[in-house]
Amino acid sequence: MPSKIGMTTWWVTTSSLVTRGFGVNDGCPTDSATPECWQTVPVAAADIDWSARAGIAEHAVLRRHLRRIGGVVPGTRIARVRWPRRVPVLPYPWHYWWQAHLLDCLVDAQRRDPSDRRAKIIGAAVRSMRLRNLGSWTNRYYDDVAWLGLTLQRAGGLARGSHGPALAAITEQLHDGWTEEAGGGIWWRRGDVVKNAPANGPAAILLARDGQVEFAAAVTDWITDTLVDPDTGLVRDGIRVGPDGGVAEVDKRIFTYCQGVYLGACVELATRDGHVRWGDQAVALVDAVTQRLARADGVLPGCGGGDGGLFAGILARYLTEAALRRPELTDAASRLVIASAEAAWSGRAEVRGGPVFSADWGRPAAEPRKGTPEADLSVQLSGWMLLEAAATLQRAR
Repeated sequence: MPSKIGMTTWWVTTSSLVTRGFGVNDGCPTDSATPECWQTVPVAAADIDWSARAGIAEHAVLRRHLRRIGGVVPGTRIARVRWPRRVPVLPYPWHYWWQAHLLDCLVDAQRRDPSDRRAKIIGAAVRSMRLRNLGSWTNRYYDDVAWLGLTLQRAGGLARGSHGPALAAITEQLHDGWTEEAGGGIWWRRGDVVKNAPANGPAAILLARDGQVEFAAAVTDWITDTLVDPDTGLVRDGIRVGPDGGVAEVDKRIFTYCQGVYLGACVELATRDGHVRWGDQAVALVDAVTQRLARADGVLPGCGGGDGGLFAGILARYLTEAALRRPELTDAASRLVIASAEAAWSGRAEVRGGPVFSADWGRPAAEPRKGTPEADLSVQLSGWMLLEAAATLQRAR
């Protein structure tokens, strides 16, 4: 049951979800059984319209976060990183990679329900990222640029002419990021001593989709050999390279992000390379997530706000890819996505403008305000991404 914050009523029917909003000058519907302005009707799981719910999430995120650069630059669209926004409004941080995931969610929505208006927003958002990034498609973080590359690959013509030049710059940087220290792998960022799954995973997916299968396989094999924990089957975060070029330290932290991008790389290579190891590794990873990371009911864990707000959504995205493209994983991967989506929707808070999703889908959402992770764009994008994933699975049935 949703948290009750503000004045929005959700009427749930047996076939779809319809919203009715009440502003500050509106009244509650006259109904003695619903004194707090909301009502729910039990809905069978088979009757849930995940596309409708994804559309509601899209509307809420865009209404609260999408704006012009600086609030004034014509023809631009970028997302503020928190809502309610802090005062005074500062031009930083703007979080390049969060903006890439906003674009990815917009592409999801365009595939779900194509519209000319959204297509124009996507084109404007792509241009705005380059403008906000001082005229460059890249920055010093290899994971950031890989995410933008993946988004532009999916956007294709929606990127309005930016697709080719941007991808060329991004893939060139990823090639430059590979060195033989610590057995290979791409650096996390320029001038650093860390190599990790957050950079190598999305890079491998991007490279495989770009037809650079041999390089993508080398990157993914490096993750397997260096970061997959032989005891749990889960992907550890990364390693620190020592002065001698060897592994000085292993960061053993386990994040949903790392599981998602490794799974995505294995699924992509299973399709494009065909070697049996990729399918086997994908199966082993989903089993490890089910047994050792997800809750007993299948709900994926959260990782707070900030960058961590996106982590579970990333895993949900690539579980969906696995469910759709690997028949042996359809049931197991779908269960994790749908269980998480049901929990996220049930635990949402209702504020003026639509739902707010929890930073941990297994817990009710807090009211978004200073100091709560629910105020972060990353957390809300993750919830939207999850609902788009559930809608994608439902359409494929």
